[in-house]
Amino acid sequence: MEIQTTPIAGLLILKPQVFCDQRGYFMETYNRKRYRAAGIDADFVQDNQSCSSYGVVRGLHFQRPPFTQAKLVSCLIGRVLDVAVDLRKGSPTYGQHFAVELTAENHLQFFIPHGFAHGFSVLSETATFAYKCDNFYHPEAEGGLMLSDEDLHIDWQVPADQRILSDKDQHHPLFRDLQSPFQW
Repeated sequence: MEIQTTPIAGLLILKPQVFCDQRGYFMETYNRKRYRAAGIDADFVQDNQSCSSYGVVRGLHFQRPPFTQAKLVSCLIGRVLDVAVDLRKGSPTYGQHFAVELTAENHLQFFIPHGFAHGFSVLSETATFAYKCDNFYHPEAEGGLMLSDEDLHIDWQVPADQRILSDKDQHHPLFRDLQSPFQW
C-alpha cells in the first residue's frame, strides 16, 4: 500500500496494491494491522454506501462531538471529486480544503480524520461510493457547511446549474458563520 500525505495534516490518500490478471483484479480494501502501521488508528464500526448520478453533490457534512467520525472513503463504480474541509480551530490550515479524484480505476482511498467537513461530487454518469466510519451516525450531532460557499473556493467540477442537492444541503451555514466544535 502506498500512502500519500496532503498539504493538510491528517488527510491521507492511500493506494492499495492491486493484483490484476485475465480474470480482473483483487485488492485488500482494509487491513487493521496495515492501516494502523500507516498511522490510521480508527476503529471502524459502520460501513455506508451510496449510489448517485452525474451532478449529485453530497455534503459538506460532519458529526459534532462526542459523535465525530473519521472516514475512509473510496469510489467503487464511476468517478467522484472528494473534498475535505479543515474545521479544527487553531490548525494552520483551518478553513482550507483538499480535493482528490477517486475512481473505480485508480482504486484510491481517502482518509479523513475527525475535525473535517466532507463531501463529494459525482463526475461520471453514476457512481457508487463507500464509506468506513469510526463512529455510528447520530442525527442530532449532524452538521454541515454550504457547499457553494465562495469563501471556501471549492471547484466541484460540476456546473452550478447542473448540481443536484438534497433540501438539507441547500440550507447549511456559511463557513464564516460556523461555530466550529473542533480543536487542533
